[in-house]
This record gives sequence, structure tokens and C-alpha cells, in this order.
Amino acid sequence: MILTLLGLVLAVVALIQVISLARGVLTWIFVALFLALAINPAVEWLQGHGVRRRGLAVALAFLAVLAAIAALGATLIPVVVEQVDQFVTALPGYVQDVTQGRGRLGFLETRYGVVERVREAVQGGGAGRLLGFSGAALAVTKSVLTIIVAIVTIAFITFFMLLEGPAWVERLFSLVPERSQQRWRDVAHAIYRTVGGYVTGNLLISLIAGVASTIVLTIMGVPFAVALGLVVAILDLVPLAGATLAAIVVTTVAFLHTVPAGIVVLVFFVVYQQLENHLLQPLVYGRTVRLSPLVVLVSVLIGAELAGILGALAAIPVAGTIQVLLLDQLAHRRARLGAPSGSAQPPATTEVTVTRSGD
Repeated sequence: MILTLLGLVLAVVALIQVISLARGVLTWIFVALFLALAINPAVEWLQGHGVRRRGLAVALAFLAVLAAIAALGATLIPVVVEQVDQFVTALPGYVQDVTQGRGRLGFLETRYGVVERVREAVQGGGAGRLLGFSGAALAVTKSVLTIIVAIVTIAFITFFMLLEGPAWVERLFSLVPERSQQRWRDVAHAIYRTVGGYVTGNLLISLIAGVASTIVLTIMGVPFAVALGLVVAILDLVPLAGATLAAIVVTTVAFLHTVPAGIVVLVFFVVYQQLENHLLQPLVYGRTVRLSPLVVLVSVLIGAELAGILGALAAIPVAGTIQVLLLDQLAHRRARLGAPSGSAQPPATTEVTVTRSGD
């Protein structure tokens, strides 16, 4: 007994060590899994509308997604680059205003003495320590190469997950006793609906948030509207805090532009979040992921602590999956206890109905 317990502890420690060492690769696999779940409905739609071979359906769906990303990039990247270039060009003027305590950013110097604090930091540790210039070129090059490798690897993993996923699922089901296979197929289908519905819905809602924000910012003449809209779309992916953080950042920029623009943008975010919480989310998510606000909050906090932003993104699908398993186990146990001995049949899996909690 003691040896068994000791072996179990050593196995857990070894598993944790392996996960820690392979954290980067596991992150790539995790992202690929989410992308595969988001693309798979398109593959199934193609298979149901004339494209019988899954390989061809996967290729068509994958190419369509790549084409959409390329078109979006061709549309947004030049504008974002231009606006970032404009910001860099205007940056010396902002710095001069702060140094002389004038303009909309002058309060940083008059109230907080930012210039003196920066000067002290430079004199105390040197510009290299302050800005992290030591080995900066090598670090940037390494980061760019890592990002390129990650993107290519995730794309290939996603493709093969879409192509071979059903076969792997069938192999796993073949390991389950035949009398229990239907029950676990129902569980797997409920998990797929929960996770797939959340991933697809989250991407769609974030896209709507980014586009709507860009339109409002452009109408009000706020600079860097497209770049700020992209920030809103990215932050809106993060449950609970993401949309609020995006609203604070963008509203601050709008107020620095003009007070009327800041007021309009603030009102827009307040109204939009109400529409998102009470109209968009129920429509997009339907009945796929219904978790209580407390479960969502705890899940997101734990996920963020364990794996940062990716953990926060994965928290709700993981919590929904656990809820599917728990509800199925409870239903199966109640049916087994309530039915006569030898006549209990595995119940149909309870469908989990979850909507994303309000941001």
C-alpha cells in the first residue's frame, strides 16, 4: 500500500515536471484544439452539403479560413501600421507637452512629476536598465522566430486535428465497454456542443465588439480608431474583465482627444455591453454554455493564475466540460439507484445549457 502510494506521488510529480517543461508546446496544442473546434462546424456543414470526403471538406474549410484571415490582414494591417506610424511621429510632441506640463497630458508632470522620476531612474540605473536595451535585438529576433514557428505549427496541428479527429474519437470509444458506449458518446457530444459553441460564439462576439467600436471611434474622429478597435476585439475575448478593460483604455484615449468624443465613447460602451450581455450572448451562445456567475468568476481567476490569458480563455469551456461530466454522473447515479436491480439503463446525457456571463 505504501509503495503504491509512493509510486502514485512520484508519477504525479513527474507529470507536473513534464507539463512544466513542455508548457510552450502544450499551449500550441491547446490553441490548435480551440481553432479546430471553431472550424469543425464548417467542415460538418460542407459534408452535409455535397462534400462527402472529410479530407476535402477539411481542406476547403481550412483554405476558406486562411483566405478570410489574409483578406482581413490585407485590410487592417496597412491601416494599423499607418496609425502606429502616426502615433510614433506624434510621440515627440506628446513627450514635449509632458515635459513642459502643458496639453492634455501635462498633468502627468504638474501633478506627478513623471519627468523627474524618469530622469532619476535613468541616472540611477542607466537607460539600458530602464528600457531593457541589453540584448534587445537578440531577444526581439528570438521572439519573432518563435511566433513564426508557433503560427506554422499551430496551423498544421489544427489541420490534422480536423482531419483525424473523428478517427481518434472512435478509437477512444472502442476502449469503452459496448454497453456504455452510447452514454459516453452522448457525453462527448454535449462537451463538443459546450466547448465548440463557446469558442465560435466568443470569436463572433469579439469581432462584433471590435467592428462596432471602430465605427464609433471613426465617426467621433478619435485617432488610431482601427488599432483601438483591434484592441477591443482582442480584449473582449477575455471573459469578465476583458470588455471592461477595453472600455477603460479606449474611453481614456477618446477623452484625451476631446471631451465630447470621450462622453460619446463612454455611453457607447455602457450601452453596447448591455446589448452584448442581454441580446448578443443569448442569441450567439444559444443553449450551449450556462454557468452561474460565481462559477465563471472562480474559473477565470484559477485559469488566469495557472496559465495567464490562455488560462482565462479556457476557463469557461473547461468549467462547462466538468459540469457536463458531473451532471451526467449524477443523472446516471440517480437512475441506477431508482431503478430495480439489473434493469437500470444508462440515461441520456443531460444537456448543459450555458451562456457567457456578463462582462
